Amino acid sequence: MESGTYAFQMDAPVAYPPRRVVSLVPSVTESLFDLGVGDRLVGVTDYCVRPEAQTSRLPRIGGTKNPDIDRILSLNPDLVIANQEENRREDVERLREAGVAVWVTFPRTVRDALNLLWAIMEVFDEAGMVERVRAIEWTCDWLERLAQQRENNALRVFVPIWFDPLMTFNKDTYAHDLLRICGGTNVFADRERMYPLAADLGEAAPLAADDPKISGRDIRYPRVTLEEVINTQPDVILLPDEPFSFDESHREQFLAIETPAAHGERVHLIDGSLLTWHGTRIARAFQDLPPLLYKED
Repeated sequence: MESGTYAFQMDAPVAYPPRRVVSLVPSVTESLFDLGVGDRLVGVTDYCVRPEAQTSRLPRIGGTKNPDIDRILSLNPDLVIANQEENRREDVERLREAGVAVWVTFPRTVRDALNLLWAIMEVFDEAGMVERVRAIEWTCDWLERLAQQRENNALRVFVPIWFDPLMTFNKDTYAHDLLRICGGTNVFADRERMYPLAADLGEAAPLAADDPKISGRDIRYPRVTLEEVINTQPDVILLPDEPFSFDESHREQFLAIETPAAHGERVHLIDGSLLTWHGTRIARAFQDLPPLLYKED
């Protein structure tokens, strides 16, 4: 990812608890409400849909990739919360040039996400949900110890996040770390994205890592072929409903291929936010994902 003014910040760039906040990150929007500071939000993106009753009443400022900067400025925020992966650098820079404090978050592990929750409570000077976050941490500790005990017997998991072409994630992502803690082994943990697309799909030679054409490009989300998926022999396949909306027709296709997941009918449609929404949604992920990732007795 890019560095400099667009780098991940653990601490918010404000010297006082913010009172007028715009969130450009759906998972952060949900977390702010869960942490008792949602009443300070004055604007959210079109994708900030949880909790529905509260977010439906807030002004919308566009999408995560195309926010209406003038609309944001008109809301007079004292803090805008962004994410280095979800939001564009140019939008962050425009806001900062206009004098708005922007907090660029970017949790890449579950521990990063938990630390962000602690940072939010400190920055907003609101400790009402300390015990709730502490309970999530305790659950994380317990699941991680359990996963370590079963490491040599962990189920191999494939999770596509796009369909045509198939795309997944490697070990340098939050989703991978969440799978690990919940007891699964990511079959594409060591697979890096190659450029161009034909190279990723095994149809051409990849560009060299130092080629200026791909300087700074993200290599954490490889495009893979169905043959590669079959070769990894996953025990479990999880099909999320976002960012690509996998449905029953896709499930039937994955049940038809020669994998242990298909033979054992362990191809599951899941709520995609459990895998990709860092924040307080971790608690639900810890509840729903582990039962899918352990061998049945």
